Amino acid sequence: MYKKIRFKRVLFLAIILIPFWLWLAWFLTPKRKFVAAIIDKTVLTSDGQEHISLTWVLKHQRFTKTLSKLYQIDDYFGFFPLDEQQYKLKGLERFNESQLEQLSQDSDLTFYTDTYGIYREEWFSGKSQTERSGILYGGMANQDVSFLKKMKSKHKLIMMEFNDINSPTSLAVRKNYETEFGIHWTGWIGRYFSSLDTTINEELPHWLVRNYRKKHHGEWPFTKSGIAFVNEKDEVVVLEKDTHLRTEVPFMSSTKFGQEYFKLPQYTKFPYWFDILENNPKVNRIVSYHNIDANIQGKKILARYHIPTQFPGIVMHKAADYEFYYFSGDFSDNPIGLTSAYFKGIEYVAPYMFTDADLSDRNEFFWEIYQPMTTRILEDYYQKINKKPND
Repeated sequence: MYKKIRFKRVLFLAIILIPFWLWLAWFLTPKRKFVAAIIDKTVLTSDGQEHISLTWVLKHQRFTKTLSKLYQIDDYFGFFPLDEQQYKLKGLERFNESQLEQLSQDSDLTFYTDTYGIYREEWFSGKSQTERSGILYGGMANQDVSFLKKMKSKHKLIMMEFNDINSPTSLAVRKNYETEFGIHWTGWIGRYFSSLDTTINEELPHWLVRNYRKKHHGEWPFTKSGIAFVNEKDEVVVLEKDTHLRTEVPFMSSTKFGQEYFKLPQYTKFPYWFDILENNPKVNRIVSYHNIDANIQGKKILARYHIPTQFPGIVMHKAADYEFYYFSGDFSDNPIGLTSAYFKGIEYVAPYMFTDADLSDRNEFFWEIYQPMTTRILEDYYQKINKKPND
């Protein structure tokens, strides 16, 4: 009897100490220097939500910016919010060619997570993307493209995502970038909304609703969930659940290559902002697609505006000349906290602990797509540049 009680106590103690063992395993994992130049021009608050997922992966894998310092949320170039509606600009726009050259030599990786920028209305109201009125800072600059070209010429790792070449980036800068990397923005972006009812959903951008009403006699007849599209001319297209959509939420479908190489699931919902791109197959390979499952009526509306029902979600170029990835969505903005990054192996249990059936939940995407894929990309590249001659 005593042995049974003792065994139960030991087992109980071992279970409650699991978080400690996971943290200890993470802490004892060797640190590895891997210099990342992170660019984020859309940092409304100090939590760095637009690049928090990347910081999570860097921290979880024990990559460091120096020989010993782990990455923190403020390790980036771009817009830095301060107290009392003050801010600092620390983007690459202030760099001359010599400084850009030095940065490209020092960096192993550059990751552009968002260049949408900060607008006066949202900055002074503190509400993200509900209104657009006069840009304070944003858009890709000539210096950004120059830096990217220098990284490319040095065969460095380049990772980019949603809105990096969209508005407010100038047409000249965008075309320069598109020619260099073999992708083209069609002018359209979109997002799933769990409710299109303006009296319920506070995340519905005011500018989106207003622009739709301008072209539809002041009407906004949507109350269910659905997908809203908007182009650079502020034209708005809305597909509503049941009325226009067979499956209400957009989903990503991975190619055979994506499933085998990155271990991505065949299908995963993606309920956040995405941009609609065209890819040059002679330059890049498609890893996954975005899909809009519209019914006959919905397809007619999309066809009228030349919006495809399937378009690139992840494209890559991995060859001897350079390594490049573009994520056609707001991939790095996920509702996660950095605390979980300190536990080794958390990625194996998190999908069962931190996800739910809510279609608007983005945790599933982080654990099933972003975390494993980004980890694989960074780990492969780190091994490549640190490979010993006899390996």
